[in-house]
Amino acid sequence: MSKLSMFKAVCTATVLAVSSVGATAMIATPAMADVAASKALVDTAKKQGIVGEKSNGYLGFVKASSDTALKAAVDEINAGRQTVYTQAAAKNGVSADAAGQATFVNHIQPKLAAGEYYQDASGNWVKK
Repeated sequence: MSKLSMFKAVCTATVLAVSSVGATAMIATPAMADVAASKALVDTAKKQGIVGEKSNGYLGFVKASSDTALKAAVDEINAGRQTVYTQAAAKNGVSADAAGQATFVNHIQPKLAAGEYYQDASGNWVKK
């Protein structure tokens, strides 16, 4: 198995494991309910074209927003992603930046809904 294939497999497994653990924890603890609320807030902002997916694997603001709850939600989700990318990078001998970029290309971008925004390789916001 090539190094890239192994990296993709580990990223997929990590994302799935984190998703499964996160879903269980959301039911079990009130603190994790905040993650669900953050995801719902960000999902709404993505549909409105306020938040988009950056090519580095993190969320970013397509349009400026003064909504402090939305900013906190984006920060919370990005912190979780950073943890996953760092763990995947350590296991695969790549940088966390490379892990984030690979996750964007292989998992995030293909799942974007029509009308949502993402950053292209040049950093420009593009509507899917």
